[in-house]
Amino acid sequence: MKAINQLPLAVQLPDDETFSSYFGQTNQVIVSQLKQLILPIKFPNAVNHGAIIQPKIKSVYMFGQSGVGKSHLLHACCALASDENKSSVCLSFSELKHLSVELLEGLEQIDIVCLDDIQLIQGNALWQQAVFDLFNRMIEQDHLLIISGDQSVQQLPLTLPDLKSRLSWGMIAQLKPLTDEEKMQALQGRAKQRGLVLQDDAVKFLFNRLSREMTNLIACLEKLDQASIREQRKITIPFIKEVLGIKPI
Repeated sequence: MKAINQLPLAVQLPDDETFSSYFGQTNQVIVSQLKQLILPIKFPNAVNHGAIIQPKIKSVYMFGQSGVGKSHLLHACCALASDENKSSVCLSFSELKHLSVELLEGLEQIDIVCLDDIQLIQGNALWQQAVFDLFNRMIEQDHLLIISGDQSVQQLPLTLPDLKSRLSWGMIAQLKPLTDEEKMQALQGRAKQRGLVLQDDAVKFLFNRLSREMTNLIACLEKLDQASIREQRKITIPFIKEVLGIKPI
């Protein structure tokens, strides 16, 4: 796709952030809805209190606090689309906001466009207008636009009323924080994907000694994985203390 090739960004998706690696039941209704929007024929029975997602929905605004898995689900949407030979791209405003708004030109040719952390363009009139214009072009092309943010549409610090209005047009989904038990299951599941065995006592130690935000826990798991491969050692509590520099209380 020409539009993707022109993007001077790292658009490679994390290979471990798919729907199958999004653990826990807290947000599974939203997961099911996203699957159906991407592949309505393959996932025809996604329901929310008995209401099936309508095919006419062509935009999603997904919001929640840091660590609930917004980026993970955006990456999962693109991974599922790719598996079914649909074109997709996932971009973050943490990178986009420093670049030219011309990067959004032509993205309406893509089946599914995901934009992460829209709150980062607050105070930037050019980017807000560019996203609004892309929104309109995506609808005209009958393609799907999925945007994430950290607050509800009403609370978003955006100054372009038309953009906030567009965000309210389609499906709005609030991601809830996972329970501690779900986070533990998620961490062990991500470890298993990497071929690691993370015993219950090791997981509990991490939860008791580190921040319980999932982004931080996954980053620590990455560090432990690399050290385990390098030193050919199992992930035990003494190994965790050594690698992460955790001192005795």
